[in-house]
Amino acid sequence: NESFGIETYSPYQNTDLLDIKGCDAGDLPLPFGDPKAALDMINSFTRDIIQDDKIPIMLGGEHLVTLPAVEAILDKYPELCILHLDAHADVRDTYMGVSLSHATVMRRIWDKIGDKRIWQFGVRSGEKYEFEWANEHNTLNIFDLYGIENALDIIAERPIYLTIDLDVLDPSVFPGTGTPEHGGISFMDLISFILKLRKNFIVGADLVELAPQYDISGISTAAACKILRELALILAV
Repeated sequence: NESFGIETYSPYQNTDLLDIKGCDAGDLPLPFGDPKAALDMINSFTRDIIQDDKIPIMLGGEHLVTLPAVEAILDKYPELCILHLDAHADVRDTYMGVSLSHATVMRRIWDKIGDKRIWQFGVRSGEKYEFEWANEHNTLNIFDLYGIENALDIIAERPIYLTIDLDVLDPSVFPGTGTPEHGGISFMDLISFILKLRKNFIVGADLVELAPQYDISGISTAAACKILRELALILAV
């Protein structure tokens, strides 16, 4: 298990996980084959966390896990904005005849919060209509993280949910994901972005779409662990 070799100390922040208050809430035993029950469980679990004024960091495979977490947090923070890093816009209305999937998750969140409250970065793959739809309804920034500092300034005072689909990274550094896309950002691009979040009001976050079985080298899992470490340290400040 690659996570066992990851140090708790961050040289990027000169801080150690052992010096902050945090807790591993464990795994949710989601029911196989019953997506509605699984989403309801995630929603309920997220509500329990935020009622204690804690900040949840959700870890998932399928990106759909973001939806119930956002729904729970939205009830507490009605002005919630979404910061979304991903190789894909995930704004299809349906995917393979299904309205709830990794390819529709941002569309379902938009159904809840409306126009211009979802900021998307790193998007570089999808159907033409997805790019057109996202440009009209969200704030879409393709290929990289250019403009993200301006976005962070604009929403500096607003509650933010951060969702990072790890396929935003280039597959040369993160091959272990279900839908890798060439032309992604570097590991240090993502770390540098996370370090900029200190001034923002992050009320929840997730890391999704790691698929260790697609990367026998283990570098993807190691990268995900380090990204999680930096995110946890930033949110604990």
